[in-house]
Amino acid sequence: MNPILKVRDAQVSYGRIAAVHGASIEVSPGTMATIIGANGAGKTTLLNAAVGLIPATGHFEFDGHALDLLDVEDRAEMGLCLVPERRELFGTMSVEDNLQLGYYVHRRQRGRMADRMADVFDFFPKLAERRKQQASTLSGGERQMLALGRALMSQPRLLMLDEPSLGLAPLIVQEIFRIIKELKAAGVAILLVEQNARAALECADYGYLMETGEVTLQNSAAELLKDPRLAKAYLGGA
Repeated sequence: MNPILKVRDAQVSYGRIAAVHGASIEVSPGTMATIIGANGAGKTTLLNAAVGLIPATGHFEFDGHALDLLDVEDRAEMGLCLVPERRELFGTMSVEDNLQLGYYVHRRQRGRMADRMADVFDFFPKLAERRKQQASTLSGGERQMLALGRALMSQPRLLMLDEPSLGLAPLIVQEIFRIIKELKAAGVAILLVEQNARAALECADYGYLMETGEVTLQNSAAELLKDPRLAKAYLGGA
């Protein structure tokens, strides 16, 4: 099976500081891959480079098409979607209006937007209850659901999630990971960056460990969960 996302020898620098150097990853259609590692390892930088938010060298390919000369909007139209760590919602706008913004890449098919929003509300009933409510008044878990829902409005073929559990209570984290598993079961390819390494590996098919801008370890998620070095450093012990 050909990868839906292929990154080869990615290089990203901020001035003279190399944030990512020589990183290579792949995500297969309908699967979930995760990138784990400490703060500052380059995980978020790699996602931002893949979606076109920051300049990078190396080779980025989506569904067999080179991304190097495409801007953010072009990549989004192809089905590449990022839910950023800070969620970046419009707080003074309603839940419904935030969701409509997610449909922007399909603006030529506005007649189908209502159907797509209905699908999102079926997936997130809490958002349906709060559709007229300002985004700034939602709880942390509800804001994360809204960020996911806005991404789903674009009908992504690959959903990249950057720290979706950050700052959430344990019960809400469980709910977010349940939703991520459902998205995967529905056939959405997922690339997950997550500091909760154990939770990420338990729902992923494949995993990458990034350290100081490099991919230093990769394997099936099941094998990484059994790796003693990984267990000691990132999984809370053996």
